[in-house]
Amino acid sequence: MDMTEEIRGWLVGRLPEEWFDGAPEVRVDREEITVVGALRVSDLPEAGEAERAVAARGHVQAFRESTRDRRIEVARELEHRTGRKVAWGVRVGEDEDLFTTLSVPVMTRLRQRDRQVLDTLVDAGVARSRSDALAWCVRLVGRHADDWLGELRAAMAEVERVRATGP
Repeated sequence: MDMTEEIRGWLVGRLPEEWFDGAPEVRVDREEITVVGALRVSDLPEAGEAERAVAARGHVQAFRESTRDRRIEVARELEHRTGRKVAWGVRVGEDEDLFTTLSVPVMTRLRQRDRQVLDTLVDAGVARSRSDALAWCVRLVGRHADDWLGELRAAMAEVERVRATGP
């Protein structure tokens, strides 16, 4: 069992059943665990798109406020178990809203050609700083490379599984 599965299992046993529609999605990296659950939302068959969007925002806000103390308690336990910070989020339909996520500095060395790309984004007003520009580039690549990154992650998980069964 990998760490993500272990954390998801622990959370399913720890979280109130009425919070999410099904098990939460769990994302893990070196610094942070993000827990995202799908909210059950009242159906508004007569409502228009704008009314449904406002109702969804209301559900998100109500969930965030009513579960805050319990989420903090669970996060502290999970942080103690894993040594990672915990962030929370919810999904309503296709929309995802994350609460209090980490922003972690990442050091990198770039050659002049790459720095010029970042400076162009700053000069054009796309980003406020080189750091902002680099984050923008990473998000852009992530959006356009989801399939490839998914395959890469699956391959890495398979390598980890094989390593775990070895001598």
